Amino acid sequence: MVNVIKKENPIDNTLKKKLEFICSFCNTTPTFYNGSIRTIEHTNLMYVEPHRVIIKGITFLVFNYK
Repeated sequence: MVNVIKKENPIDNTLKKKLEFICSFCNTTPTFYNGSIRTIEHTNLMYVEPHRVIIKGITFLVFNYK
């Protein structure tokens, strides 16, 4: 049996504020969805799901870089 472990990865506040600031010039409001890290138990396989930002019906994928 394959067990997939999903760990939510919250979006960085500085990145979120920068995107909200840029959208304020266009009078739009972005919608944020947190990404996640999925690992398969007992293996070294891992998938990083990026954060999604939806602006005017267009989906943008963003990553946290630290």
